[in-house]
Amino acid sequence: MHGARRGQGEHKLRGVSARDRDGDAVRLHVVTGKGGTGKTTVASSLALALAAGGRTVLLVEVEGRQGVAQVFGSRPLPYAERPIAEAAEGGRVCALAADAEAALLEYLEMFYGMRRAGQVLTRFGAVDFATTIAPGMRDVLLTGKATEAVRRRSGDRRRGGREAGGGRYVYDAVVMDAPPTGRIAQFLNVNAEVAGLARVGPIRNHADKVMDTIRSAQTAVHFVTVLEEMPAQETLDGIAEIRSAGLNVGSLIVNMVRPPFFAEPVLQAVAEGSFDTGALVRGLKAAGLEDAEDTARGLAAEVGDHALRVAGESEIRERLAGVDRPHLELPLLGAGVGPGQLHDLAARLREQGL
Repeated sequence: MHGARRGQGEHKLRGVSARDRDGDAVRLHVVTGKGGTGKTTVASSLALALAAGGRTVLLVEVEGRQGVAQVFGSRPLPYAERPIAEAAEGGRVCALAADAEAALLEYLEMFYGMRRAGQVLTRFGAVDFATTIAPGMRDVLLTGKATEAVRRRSGDRRRGGREAGGGRYVYDAVVMDAPPTGRIAQFLNVNAEVAGLARVGPIRNHADKVMDTIRSAQTAVHFVTVLEEMPAQETLDGIAEIRSAGLNVGSLIVNMVRPPFFAEPVLQAVAEGSFDTGALVRGLKAAGLEDAEDTARGLAAEVGDHALRVAGESEIRERLAGVDRPHLELPLLGAGVGPGQLHDLAARLREQGL
């Protein structure tokens, strides 16, 4: 682990009620972020955090990268819900890799009893053709799987598209490892995407049901970013797009946070150009190092670069502070990500009020 002691650098949650903070009203957690920000790691950690205390959570991957399987050290995920990890205090995380073709076959079987017809369509490439010329259809199928899991209750029986049964929810929450920030609004706004394709009929009805869940208080879109210019700006733009689409923004999660190596007075001295290189030379000489002056100049340059990075991150942090949603922070991991690190990150999310 490369980072500060637990709790260092974490921000207090601002402007949210206990209900918002605990996520009790939210059952579908959509996680998005620019590539390279650790979106899949955060989604997986979030699922573990939500499952703590004996809950059951479904983690859905929709991009076909098998990133969830990699971080959990699991074999590739099928299009089937299966346990992937145990959470704290008896919780359980299940996972699946959503696939548009498999979702269509399931859709045809569930609502029309037409699985064999769907297999024929697949054999002739009709499914790929349809989702290529109408990308909105693919998104409806992928988001539809997640929203169905949100609504599903024990004892449900589906016939002709109708759901019956009044048992408890099968999943206490569903976490979606969603597409990157640049495409998230389009991906979630499936009604607009299928408007030109199907204005009436079962496809439109299915899209309406998906949007009923996505637009409700049950769904929140969480944004993952790092303290760098491009990811931060894309996050701010993505939040504006999600709000314009009438969807709910959840938490802003700053990932891979690196603490300053030096105290504030040292960083301030570097910024003001008053850093005492002479003291550094004397210290190196006292330690018996050869070429103390050359070494001191090299170290001073590195301290300067570090100070510039810290100052830049502070500026980005101030810009992100304008987002009036909960702010959470996770540290940079120094040795890759595996199940152990995911549990540690999940614990940090819980410590910050999740």
